[in-house]
Amino acid sequence: MIAAGVAAGGRQRDAAHALPSARATVGSARTLVVKVGSSSLTTAAGGLDPGRLDALVDAVAARAKVGSHVVLVSSGAIAAGLAPLGLRRRPRDLPTQQAAASVGQQLLAERYAASFARHDLRVGQVLLTSDDVVRRAHYRNAQRTFAKLLQFGVVPVVNENDTVATAEIKFGDNDRLAALVAHLVGADALVLLSDVDALYTGDPNRPDSAVVREVTDAGELSQVSVVASAGGVGTGGMASKLTAAMTATGAGIPVLLASAADAAAALEFSAERGPDVGTAFAAAERRTGSRLFWLRHAAHPAGSLSLDAGAVAAVVGRRKSLLPAGITAAHGDFESGDVVDLLDPDGLVVARGFVAHDAAELPTLIGRNLAELPADLRRPVVHADDLVAMPGRPARVRPVPPAKESIDDL
Repeated sequence: MIAAGVAAGGRQRDAAHALPSARATVGSARTLVVKVGSSSLTTAAGGLDPGRLDALVDAVAARAKVGSHVVLVSSGAIAAGLAPLGLRRRPRDLPTQQAAASVGQQLLAERYAASFARHDLRVGQVLLTSDDVVRRAHYRNAQRTFAKLLQFGVVPVVNENDTVATAEIKFGDNDRLAALVAHLVGADALVLLSDVDALYTGDPNRPDSAVVREVTDAGELSQVSVVASAGGVGTGGMASKLTAAMTATGAGIPVLLASAADAAAALEFSAERGPDVGTAFAAAERRTGSRLFWLRHAAHPAGSLSLDAGAVAAVVGRRKSLLPAGITAAHGDFESGDVVDLLDPDGLVVARGFVAHDAAELPTLIGRNLAELPADLRRPVVHADDLVAMPGRPARVRPVPPAKESIDDL
């Protein structure tokens, strides 16, 4: 959102026109992703709350009945498995979490199927790991699966596949998963349902905290103080919801953050004003293409390239291709076509792209002009069409090992 605001020239005068459109888009969205957290579906003891779940299903079904395609991203599998296994609180170790998810996922799916059946709606369970969006082929396959489910009038119920996910392939929380799914299915809007009725400037329980009704730019969040995690049955907190909202809005998808208790009002179809609850996040003016969205938010880099200041200015500031002359070092073991991070002189990630050379080729290319290179190597290391700017953040770098003979050389 910050980048979008800068690109638009910081046109604050247009905010009055942008604010209603965010809510109106949510209210009239043809394809809508709805995310609900564990704490909004469970009792204080940790088990599923049938009344809460049915109320959510009623709201989703009402929206589906007016012609909207709704994808439901639902937490709750681990929480649902706690009581049957005699666990008093969410376990911290991965094997016990996965055991609870194995038991709870079945209970959650059965409960959703029975509840949606009251409205003559079928549900389809979709379990994902981050591998399914990190690997390009899996990403495209998931897109096709969602499209077919929606074509059949099925309500996809999505959750992270906690039973098999390891620490390395976990989304971390379903807020991030929801933002990725929203882009994956081409959603018109994303609704994040929480146990808090809106975004506040601070702790909602403090009298000096004020409700934030509209967010048009990430810069407006500088005065907002949030906690990073939630209670005992979930993994996401307000911080993860803001990250998900910025991810979605940056890709051109407006977001509504509201209480699960207000699900009926949040999901009510309205072609004019939209829902009058929660906090609305305005979308960036342009929707990011699937390929670049995947590159920015879902791809796992296979390595990184260190750039000099001039190359950073060219790649990030002027959106130019990365040439060998601007590279100072290569890190990692990657092949042509892999994703790599581009680092500034301080080691911060400033861009990400598809590399056009193998790591083994780069030591002889680094610092040289294209005219000096053999004809078959005379190309950008990362083409401008194959990279996206990234916010500066620390990166772990590993130098490329010295070139050595391979079996193919013998």
